[in-house]
Amino acid sequence: QVQLVESGGGLVQPGGSLGLSCVSSRSISSINTMGWYRQAPGKERELVAAITSAGITNYADSVKGRLTISRDNAQNTVYLQMNSLKPEDTAVYYCNARVSSWSGVTNYWGKGTLVTVSS
Repeated sequence: QVQLVESGGGLVQPGGSLGLSCVSSRSISSINTMGWYRQAPGKERELVAAITSAGITNYADSVKGRLTISRDNAQNTVYLQMNSLKPEDTAVYYCNARVSSWSGVTNYWGKGTLVTVSS
């Protein structure tokens, strides 16, 4: 079992910055991939950014150059630094842990944190 707790959401003006954190109850060095997803009203949940245990990152095209994912294994925390935010970035952001084992792949989710980009 992995419990994930997100924090850092809030209201920010267009062009502003915001940082999200996700604390894991399990050592993230043992988790294959940590990621951030988001879900806007009326839309499906989508991948924003992911980082593997080896530090390899992957970003959605819509956020490349503006959002940065990072991890601190010592703190069991994954971060999402968001710069140059746009109104279309408004969504609930969810932390994800993807764990592979002999029995298959298990995804764990946090409860989400709301990010609103508006003037």
